[in-house]
Amino acid sequence: MSTPSTEPTAGPYSPVGLVRPTSRSHDEARAVFGQVMGLVALTLGFLALGAYIGRDLSGGFAIAFFIAGFACLIALNVAHARASEQLSMTLLLALGLLLGLGLGPAINSYAQADPAAVWQAAGATGGFVLALGAIGYGTRRDLSSWVRLLSWALVGLLGFGIVAIFVSIPQANVIWSVAGLVIFGGFTIVDFNRLRRAGIEEAVPLAASIFLDVLNVFLFLLELFGGARD
Repeated sequence: MSTPSTEPTAGPYSPVGLVRPTSRSHDEARAVFGQVMGLVALTLGFLALGAYIGRDLSGGFAIAFFIAGFACLIALNVAHARASEQLSMTLLLALGLLLGLGLGPAINSYAQADPAAVWQAAGATGGFVLALGAIGYGTRRDLSSWVRLLSWALVGLLGFGIVAIFVSIPQANVIWSVAGLVIFGGFTIVDFNRLRRAGIEEAVPLAASIFLDVLNVFLFLLELFGGARD
């Protein structure tokens, strides 16, 4: 009888140095994959509901809901660390709803200007995540070492965005969106690679991470498709 191997894991929601078995049966792997993707789909549903409810919110309320959504994300990490699965799932769905409320007015403005841009961005997001997720899940090598590089790249992108507010940069929106897609494409690969090795106890934080990947990819694509018609 063989002994399962162990390896350290790292990622946005898993502490560095955590050791767990990497050998899983196909049934266990399918169960984890199914639960994670089910939670992602449910959270996206709450996002869509929030965006619809909040489509006419004022800017101040939208910002407040957006901040509340990130507060939920922090609370979700705390709840997961304390092994409170029920609370973690509640916070995950609240995260989707609150971010939807916060983003509702912006998405609605795109929809009113050009509804096709929203549908094209949504369709492209599905294809983008499906392709990169398949690459990440199909890669046997642990890609958690990418997280540091991607995190620094994200910090650099945020810095570029701040500079672009005060300095006129040609095609700044295109540079912003394409760079964002590259970065969150990398995070998508990493998160699906983590999903390949995850246990059922990591379903909620992994769902949150993949949900945020999908949301950011959609927003960057929406900027590209919507901005191309300005």
